[in-house]
Amino acid sequence: MVGDSPAMREVFDRIRRQAPTSAPILITGESGTGKELAARAIHQHSAFREGKFVAINCASLPATLIASELFGYEKGAFTGANNRKIGLIELADKGTLFLDEIGDLPLDLQGHLLRFLQEGTITRVGGHQSISVSARIISATHVDLRRAIETGQFREDLYYRLNVLPLHMPALRDRDGDLQLLARFFVYKLAEELGREVTGFTPDAQAMIETYPWPGNIREMISAIRRAIVMGRGTLISASELALESLPAFSRARNRLVTTSELRYTPGSEQERSMLQAAISLHHNNFSAAARDLNVSRVTLYRMMKRHGLKRLSHLQPK
Repeated sequence: MVGDSPAMREVFDRIRRQAPTSAPILITGESGTGKELAARAIHQHSAFREGKFVAINCASLPATLIASELFGYEKGAFTGANNRKIGLIELADKGTLFLDEIGDLPLDLQGHLLRFLQEGTITRVGGHQSISVSARIISATHVDLRRAIETGQFREDLYYRLNVLPLHMPALRDRDGDLQLLARFFVYKLAEELGREVTGFTPDAQAMIETYPWPGNIREMISAIRRAIVMGRGTLISASELALESLPAFSRARNRLVTTSELRYTPGSEQERSMLQAAISLHHNNFSAAARDLNVSRVTLYRMMKRHGLKRLSHLQPK
């Protein structure tokens, strides 16, 4: 984790204070701000560092498989269960369990997770024996869980169990003084990784790095620099090689006109529906591109579409 801004100093200070405890931590922040990096840093400085760091992306697991992936299953629990399977929660015993995008966990499974947090035990699918699991719980989300509670999408009792120690990861645009520091760090690292002699940025590229809003945060910066190193021809990356002006108009307008708090729209709201339709329309039914614009996974995009009864827009063809 790289940074020297006041916002990141606060993050580092919180990590130092929170890591030695065993209390659950809830990391919030936009997509691409480094929530998993923060979780790994906490794990490495905790009493659980000798155990495994098990990361689970709740948004990427198919709804029909989440229970068996999290809790495991016994042989014969269902058709195709030919052997016992150890779940991800059980694998994290004596280590750290990182629940990424916890806001996308289906409501019916939130109760099972709450029971595990309260009792420290799980039961495999198809099993009857309670299994004790001692793991540090760190969860993360880019959505406003309080609003999700208001709309019935997230359990309030689970929220308070997870949000014992809060940690917020700042957006890249809010990290004053870190943009050039990060850009230099990534250009040296990626140039070495790609075997290219690139040493920095031209003045116009430096100015663009400072003024660009970075809606995709650190993940977007890494992608832009990697692309520029691969496609560039000199030792310095120019503004044109960063190709940041190719950002879709929808993302530029959204970042310019909508505040960070407004982006934390309520699941199921008209604002969510409007943004969803705009992204799908802009990208002509290219759901992967629409998901990137909305800073969500493709699985989450499908869930959002289902929530609003939206399907592929028939009058548009994929680009």
